[in-house]
Amino acid sequence: MAYPTIALDGAVVAVTGGARGIGKATADLFASKGAVVCIGDLDPAEAADALVVDVTSRASFGAFVDTVLERHGRIDILVNNAGVMPLGDFLAENDAISRTTLDVNVWGLIHGMRAVMPHMLKRGRGHVVNVASMAGKLVVPGLAVYNASKFAAVGLSAAVREEYRSTGVSVSAVLPSAVRTRLASGVPLGRGLPTVDADDVARAIVGSVRSRRAEITVPRYLAGWDLVNAAVPEPVMRLGRKLIGDRRALTSVQDDVRAAYEETIAAQAGR
Repeated sequence: MAYPTIALDGAVVAVTGGARGIGKATADLFASKGAVVCIGDLDPAEAADALVVDVTSRASFGAFVDTVLERHGRIDILVNNAGVMPLGDFLAENDAISRTTLDVNVWGLIHGMRAVMPHMLKRGRGHVVNVASMAGKLVVPGLAVYNASKFAAVGLSAAVREEYRSTGVSVSAVLPSAVRTRLASGVPLGRGLPTVDADDVARAIVGSVRSRRAEITVPRYLAGWDLVNAAVPEPVMRLGRKLIGDRRALTSVQDDVRAAYEETIAAQAGR
């Protein structure tokens, strides 16, 4: 369907996880287009004027949304960007870490959409961007629970989009490949693994306001992955995986580089 146009100049945009990485790049790009950007983050000290939001808490997300509505009267665009990505052997991963991954990467989206979409539906217009991952389409050893969370994010986005397709409110999922942010710290990137920068993902997120496409891969050529995955025999796929070193999240992580990020996840899991 043709969704109501949202002009970026003057649009009110809420971005979670907006203090750094993809979120910061997205907030900066929206602001450069004239949008009024409201950043929510668990660590607001990283960004001026950011509001505290714990996306795993419906009450915290609701308070964030209420503050934005009180200040600006509406939310035209919600970018559900906050996410975590622990690495390691599936059986060895601590339950609290696994639970936090699902709470942030799946429940964060659910809480965000349930907090914002009722206001959008009343106005008959609005756009939600759920930042998923190509890990929601292809599996990566060492990322089992993260894979599960991103497969869920892709399916959730598609289902909510379809359920509300005639309301004027759209939902898009953005699926980046490996991104050069702290989530991938300590993991060797490149060497056959499609890798992008936060600015590339930001452009896709902002571009979705115009296109309103259901799924947007970054880079764009990965949009054909579903067909490739269905058509290529498993032995050939495994050979390709071996050639690009798909087990690097298990075998090649620089623990000293990644330690600080893993400590951040552990601290969040212990909250």
